[in-house]
Amino acid sequence: MIASAIIVFREVLEAALVVAVILGATKGLKGRGAWVGWGIAAGVLGALVVAAFMGEISQSLSGVGQPIFEASVLLTAVLMLGWHNIWMSRHGKRIAAELKRMGSEVHLGRKSMTAIFAATAIAVLREGSEIVLFLYGVAANGAGAWSILAGGVLGLAGGAAVGFALYLGIMKIPVRYFFRATGWMILLLAAGMASQAAAFLNQADLLPAIRDSIWNTSWLLSGQSLAGNILKTLVGYTPDPSAMQLVFYAGTILVIGGLMKLAQE
Repeated sequence: MIASAIIVFREVLEAALVVAVILGATKGLKGRGAWVGWGIAAGVLGALVVAAFMGEISQSLSGVGQPIFEASVLLTAVLMLGWHNIWMSRHGKRIAAELKRMGSEVHLGRKSMTAIFAATAIAVLREGSEIVLFLYGVAANGAGAWSILAGGVLGLAGGAAVGFALYLGIMKIPVRYFFRATGWMILLLAAGMASQAAAFLNQADLLPAIRDSIWNTSWLLSGQSLAGNILKTLVGYTPDPSAMQLVFYAGTILVIGGLMKLAQE
């Protein structure tokens, strides 16, 4: 039970943190709850499909298939989050002004809402698929179904609670700073995903690491700890990043950040 609880807690927490930042970044925008909700539903449905075809997927993703799949999912999410940030950079001031003046919901362009739906669905699908894969391994090691279920429920509740706490904190940011703060949160979230994608591509021998490890801060904060997992999701924390991961991280910030700046002009 403990193993399944820890696995589910970690993966649900990562998905919940992404959803919390997305919900915070779309504060006051008409229809955001429905789009994010449908994104969560689509991600869960995708994870259930993974569960139904677990055997076939395990065989097809053996070798380099798994890291390539992970990298593709992460890079798609980076594109969706980047598109949303650029759109918000162009329209954020008007939205913030209307929220402050009227306290009413503001209509959001359909293209940006599609990006929000896709980013949410991808985040939930990725973490949900990892839950299925890990629990499949736990079951293969002899754990009972009821033990796995009980641990999963505990992990789900804990991860969702931490994500909700972050969301409440985001919502307390004053309106005049809100879109700038959440824009940076989305940008760092995307940069972290790009860095993780670089690690997976290196694992599949599609990218050189250049240098395997630039530094190692595991002694200060382990990547497996709760704080390490939260920072990994929110800002892409890696205790021992390769040079290529840093290139992807910095490149994502420069490209998306530069386009955000151009959109404001």
